[in-house]
Amino acid sequence: MSVAIAAPIGITVTIPLYNEAENIPILYERVRNALDALGKPWELVLVNDGSKDGSAALLDKIAADDPRVCVIHFPRNYGQTAAFMAGIDHARGAIIVPMDGDLQNDPDDIAKLLAKLDEGFDVVSGWRKDRQDHAIKRNLPSRIANGLISSVSGVHLHDYGCSLKAYRRDVLDGVKLYGEMHRFVPIYAAWNGARVTEMPVQHHPRLHGESKYGLERIIKVVLDLLVVKFLFRYASKPIYVFGGFGFLAILVCLITGFWALGLKIFAGVSLIQTPLPLLSVFLGAIGIVSILMGLLAEMLNRTYHESQGKAVYRVSRVVRSDAGAI
Repeated sequence: MSVAIAAPIGITVTIPLYNEAENIPILYERVRNALDALGKPWELVLVNDGSKDGSAALLDKIAADDPRVCVIHFPRNYGQTAAFMAGIDHARGAIIVPMDGDLQNDPDDIAKLLAKLDEGFDVVSGWRKDRQDHAIKRNLPSRIANGLISSVSGVHLHDYGCSLKAYRRDVLDGVKLYGEMHRFVPIYAAWNGARVTEMPVQHHPRLHGESKYGLERIIKVVLDLLVVKFLFRYASKPIYVFGGFGFLAILVCLITGFWALGLKIFAGVSLIQTPLPLLSVFLGAIGIVSILMGLLAEMLNRTYHESQGKAVYRVSRVVRSDAGAI
């Protein structure tokens, strides 16, 4: 008796959902039709991010009727990045396509993203060139944030906030995301040697429900960007940051200290008449503490890598000319 072997899944579409009950039936139908048209094995991973509007029952019904659908339920709302991470962790496809669940992304664009991947790219990022959102509350802050992210990261994309993207699976292996960092995955990929590009995608006005994001998201994006930049440049050598700041503080400490002594010796200014001695002491203490923090960070960094057997490098290929040699 022969055993049927399931065909490998080529494409995983993952969608985070939070209180989108009105959109779910239409969303599922559109995504299913778009994926069926590709003629490739696919799966749909729907992540219920703690919805309280009846979404859970709708999602369970879809998963019961379609074996290609996987539903993940969170006990509470963890946010889009956590839902995106859960979708990646449960995806089985060689290509992973995240998108929003508010019907503003168009599932028909998935085929275009996959065609772009076939040109040799590892990441294709959607660009909502004709974005259908509020010009002041959403579009203007988004443009400012995108410009800032591009200039700081060196990876120039028009629309980091567009959830509709296509990734080769190996680009996402080992990626761990926190805060609002799902938008920075193309940066991680590019810094690790992946070929990243973007292409215009359709964007539709929201028909049901309300946007979950406001102007306060800009602050979160800026703070997360600082973390990303720090981790990329100094994660393996944190002493360079803490020690560099510490030595700078000690240098200014010495300058202010000698300045105070100079005023005392040559101008007759008492040390209690100027804030320079107190400033010198504070800077000296800050400098010493910063250097000690850098040394502690170095110990933690080594513990992190060595205890888990994590390498400090990433190999893309290994080529040997003596493969048969022992």
